[in-house]
Amino acid sequence: MGCFSGGWEPLDYKAENIPNPVYLQEEPDPDNAGVGIISILILLYCYPVNVLDLSITPLYSMQVSEFLEQVQSGFLQTSWLERLAVLFGIVQVLLSRKNKISNYFFGIIGICLTISVLYAAKLYAEIFLNIYYLVMSVYGLWYWRYGSGSQRQLAITRCGRRDWSVVAGIVLGGFVLLFVFLTAFTDSDVPIMDAFVSSTAWAGMWLLAKRKIENWILLNISNFVAIPLLFYKELYLFACLTLFLFIVAISGYVKWKKIMSTQSQLHVT
Repeated sequence: MGCFSGGWEPLDYKAENIPNPVYLQEEPDPDNAGVGIISILILLYCYPVNVLDLSITPLYSMQVSEFLEQVQSGFLQTSWLERLAVLFGIVQVLLSRKNKISNYFFGIIGICLTISVLYAAKLYAEIFLNIYYLVMSVYGLWYWRYGSGSQRQLAITRCGRRDWSVVAGIVLGGFVLLFVFLTAFTDSDVPIMDAFVSSTAWAGMWLLAKRKIENWILLNISNFVAIPLLFYKELYLFACLTLFLFIVAISGYVKWKKIMSTQSQLHVT
């Protein structure tokens, strides 16, 4: 059972038992360029191995120059639309990490660009996710500015019991609805992963709009599953962007925690 088929099972990690996917075949494949290290990452994700087992070393060996050529070729084959979407996504998450309301302006532009790219990749649930992002970005822009009922920006807070109930409802309800929709009305070949990525990100985006620090946790749960999914769909820039977002989300949680501490000190004084 492969890693994208919706289940997991123990494997014998001897080199001869590891399948040779099409993206590791020796003949040229211009439609799959730029996957040297990506293929290794996907294999390691799907087939965890003991790094001390030298019997599998030949499977992953490659020349540095070959790797750089593949990366360059894969980058050149991506569309300008995808590149712009990635650029705006990077700016948005960095501004969000710094607790800047302007993150929403860049986010809205990036979302519109991303939707067109995802449609071509048949990631329909993630299209709905980005439509939701668009709505929540507009709402978040307003809520961050005026949600406190005063001229001051809304403070960062932690989730309460009611917030977690809403999060559970969004994740579970969203997953079921998206899975049913994807299997019944689309030609999606990854309905489970697509639905999970979208439903957890929905919850994370709602918490971000509410300025709850736990938004970073939900967003990173989504990112963790989205990274191999995007590699599988050959959206390499989006996959690298999501990996970048995963790292920034960890940093963002730490940053917001420091801001919360400062807020508490100002409130006491």
